[in-house]
Amino acid sequence: MTLLGFLDYAGVAVFAATGALSASRKELDVIGFLFLAAVTGIGGGTLRDVVLGSLPVFWVRDPGYILVCASVGVLVFFTAHLVESRYRLLIWLDAIGLAAYCVMGAAKGFAATGSPTVAIVTGTLTAACGGILRDIIAGEPSVLLRPEIYVTAALAGACVFTAATVFGLPLYAASALGAATAFAIRGGALRFGWSFPRYNSRPGRAPEDVL
Repeated sequence: MTLLGFLDYAGVAVFAATGALSASRKELDVIGFLFLAAVTGIGGGTLRDVVLGSLPVFWVRDPGYILVCASVGVLVFFTAHLVESRYRLLIWLDAIGLAAYCVMGAAKGFAATGSPTVAIVTGTLTAACGGILRDIIAGEPSVLLRPEIYVTAALAGACVFTAATVFGLPLYAASALGAATAFAIRGGALRFGWSFPRYNSRPGRAPEDVL
């Protein structure tokens, strides 16, 4: 298996585990576990392939990805009760999946178009959208609405991987740099609460003050 192939399966498996963990927090049945595992595991990659016009999408060409999601969903269904803090495990697994998938998405975007800009966009979309879909469907607080840095970590990882690729670094080195960057930023945000300054609303002017 190639390095990118490994990252692809790893990203799907880890994101599928976070979807199944969300199902455990909602006390769903095994079908709910399978559904959330699949949506989270393949959601970001599906959006990436649709944007790139790479049809049929990756899991239709290779149903092994669906089997990975299903296997992870069943495994978590029978083992989630052994985890003391499932939400803590969920967010750290999500950080690992984010790191793997931002590199995978950027690599596929760059291979399909040769454009660094497209590579960065597809890397960010691939990494972030699975977690966003998971939270929306499971009714969890969205990662987008949490104060810690999330999408920016995926963006940074995709940027580093793409820049390293453009400058001619070997694939394994570019992948390692991109994934490490994304994980370090997201992990630091979780551990230390890193965030950007938030918008502070200001009272609008009264109608009579508007010229």
